[in-house]
Amino acid sequence: MGLLTGKKALILGVANDRSIAWGIAKALKAQGASLALTYMNDAIHKRVEPLAQEIGADFIAQMDVSQDEHYAALRKTVEEKWGKFDILIHSLAFADKDDLSKPFLQTSRKGFLMACDISAYSLVGLCQTLEPIMNDHGSVVAMTYYGSQKVVKNYNVMGVAKAALEASTRYLAYDMGPRGIKVNCISAGPIKTLAASGISGFRGLLNQVEEIAPMKTGVSQDDVAGAAVYLTTSLSGGVTGQILYVDAGLSILGGF
Repeated sequence: MGLLTGKKALILGVANDRSIAWGIAKALKAQGASLALTYMNDAIHKRVEPLAQEIGADFIAQMDVSQDEHYAALRKTVEEKWGKFDILIHSLAFADKDDLSKPFLQTSRKGFLMACDISAYSLVGLCQTLEPIMNDHGSVVAMTYYGSQKVVKNYNVMGVAKAALEASTRYLAYDMGPRGIKVNCISAGPIKTLAASGISGFRGLLNQVEEIAPMKTGVSQDDVAGAAVYLTTSLSGGVTGQILYVDAGLSILGGF
């Protein structure tokens, strides 16, 4: 019997088997949780469907967080399939590649709004829509990165969007706290994912982490997934509105 037996987890952000969200899905399933996955469009659906079958997900649902009507549709689907649920995993972000390739000073208004909308407001919108059908003492976990706190070369507007996400997490934790629902962020070290591939110089950053991080190693899907298990179970009772760093110690260093 796992730590999450009887719990239901809705996971956004699985794009392929290298996604952080996929690692989290496997870890939650191993602890007994029932799962549902979302996909943004038909292209992603083709990747997510076989993964959902592999892991034994109860259902998959379309969710494009930039479309208002998708929020209500997702709630309707979750209610029809599950009634209520316990865990929300937010593992998605997006910024225009053009805005990531130029200095932050040259960020376009459209690019700024899109990055913040998809990467940060989506968490607010999801909690707003789904909180009524979440069970008391549930858990919301969002994925962030240290580029929200310090300047990381080429992270640019995404760093600002992640800062907005982290601040949103704190305010959501305050609003949802009376029902015992925890809202936290995991700040993962660099991991080779589809999203990370859009950041110029990312491969070099990965190599640098292994050289200078206190643990002299990179971070894996499993490392992040273990933290997610902690944050979604009773092991983390009383922990909310926090950023949990899973980065081999990189964030404790100065001047890297």
